[in-house]
Amino acid sequence: MADNTPLPSEPAVVSELMTQFGSEVCTVQTTLDRVPTLWVSRERLTEVLRFLRNLPKPYVMLYDLSAIDERLRKHRQGQPASDFTVFYHLLSIERNSDVRIKVALKADDLNLPTSIPIWPNANWYEREVWDLFGITFAGHPLLTRILLPRNWTGHPLCKDYPARATEFDPFMLDAAKQDAEQEALRFNPEEWGMKKGTEHEDYMFLNLGPNHPSAHGAFRIVLQLDGEEIVDCVPDIGYHHRGAEKMAERQTWHSYIPYTDRIDYLGGVMNNMPYVLAVEKLAGIEVPDRVKTIRVMLSEFFRITSHLLFLGTYIQDVGGMTPIFFMFTDRQKAYDVIEAITGFRMHPAWFRIGGVAHDLPKGWDRLVRDFLDWMPKRLDEYEKAAMKNGILRARTIDVAQYNSKEALEWGVTGPGLRATGIDYDLRKARPYSGYENFDFEVPLAHNGDAYDRGMVRLEEMRQSLRIIRQCLENMPAGPYKADHPLTVPPPKEQTLQHIETLITHFLSVSWGPIMPAGESSQMIEATKGINSYYLISDKSTMSYRTRIRTPSYPHLQQIPSVIRGSMIPDLIAYLASIDFVMADVDR
Repeated sequence: MADNTPLPSEPAVVSELMTQFGSEVCTVQTTLDRVPTLWVSRERLTEVLRFLRNLPKPYVMLYDLSAIDERLRKHRQGQPASDFTVFYHLLSIERNSDVRIKVALKADDLNLPTSIPIWPNANWYEREVWDLFGITFAGHPLLTRILLPRNWTGHPLCKDYPARATEFDPFMLDAAKQDAEQEALRFNPEEWGMKKGTEHEDYMFLNLGPNHPSAHGAFRIVLQLDGEEIVDCVPDIGYHHRGAEKMAERQTWHSYIPYTDRIDYLGGVMNNMPYVLAVEKLAGIEVPDRVKTIRVMLSEFFRITSHLLFLGTYIQDVGGMTPIFFMFTDRQKAYDVIEAITGFRMHPAWFRIGGVAHDLPKGWDRLVRDFLDWMPKRLDEYEKAAMKNGILRARTIDVAQYNSKEALEWGVTGPGLRATGIDYDLRKARPYSGYENFDFEVPLAHNGDAYDRGMVRLEEMRQSLRIIRQCLENMPAGPYKADHPLTVPPPKEQTLQHIETLITHFLSVSWGPIMPAGESSQMIEATKGINSYYLISDKSTMSYRTRIRTPSYPHLQQIPSVIRGSMIPDLIAYLASIDFVMADVDR
């Protein structure tokens, strides 16, 4: 509900905003995730955002920026009238806290001022909001499509846009339309503020991708070259876009879980974690300690498998072929354990609302122990043979370097941020799923270059092994699912004994559970940085709005600012060190 009076227990930022602007500008909204959420007027938006950015302990990162089509929402609990809402999720490292700023817009006046002068990474987020909602940002240098093709019609995250292919006319691609699609991909340098040449020479414009092996997926970068030197570049994304946020509007809370696996498709159940934790906040579910520990153990297994693939391709991209074959061998050993526990390898979709799919099988501890005995010596070999190799060091040390200030203003999280010396890992800073009970260290580096990003991830695997061993040695007894009517499904023995439970089970499987109205979000320290889900329930069997904030998206937006003035081989090493997945970018 809306309330203009901050409570004494609320974070200091609410009092600071109220003192500076007063209740006539800021309206407080209570949310289930306890993130301070305030509505501000469009006329004062820029002033409020700049105030937060310049506080003594500033909100240095624009963590996320997106929108909500409110027109069909029924349960808004006294929030200001709004047809469309744009929200800004800001993060302060010094405070270890967030603030969410909301702006209400009318359907016939979808305009806001750009925030790029305050946070440069607002560029792509504002383009995405225009692309998917049709909201414009005055002052944006180039407000064009980013996830959808340039000649696309409509804004898909609006509620009046169909959610299923069967609701569209049959797709037709004639010769004229195909030519138009191809022409839309033509790169026009002047459109991006680039010159075609100097007085005496022309620049070369080179397409790297979207089918180049070093692009690591369907990713295109158009390079402006002066010989081998990169004068500027334009990252081009969206080739992998599948509409994961739109899909959430048509899936039940439970049946959407497999879709989360396909976001960072190397993260496995790590993708399930923020989603199910956010849903559990909506439902008021507290899971047993055994569930928390199992979730941590499986998440760390997937951190290892993801980092192993990163390290293998990272070394391969700078010229070392052998290590990737060894790393695939080690990944298979990890997947053997994952498959024995979950029944699947890459995409188990194994976490559930209120628990996990089933209990740990007999013999799980022996498999985990064998892996823990095998893996440490392999990591030592990789460090000695590859990371200390003179050629790799020459290709990566002082290459694609950025500092902490630059990382924060571009929204960099995870190993890329910690490689600049900032000690910020959500498993320590904001423990979730019982991480506060584990003893581990946060690997740091200080040079912020391609080499440090590799070394941080190598050490993170050692710390993951340390966490998994603690799970093995201290696995709590107890149930693998919370005893709550909104968990799906309830324990079978209860459905056979209690008619009320059987009825609830039938309705949940047929329609899906109905989550209470409200808003919640959950951040986690995923394989590539901070990943989060922001969920809005309108007291229905489906999400009203699902916002997926992924780490790879801002990491690619940062590329031009880092690589200008470097050579093409440096770009390849830089791309290798980012550790991105295009499904994590495009969603």
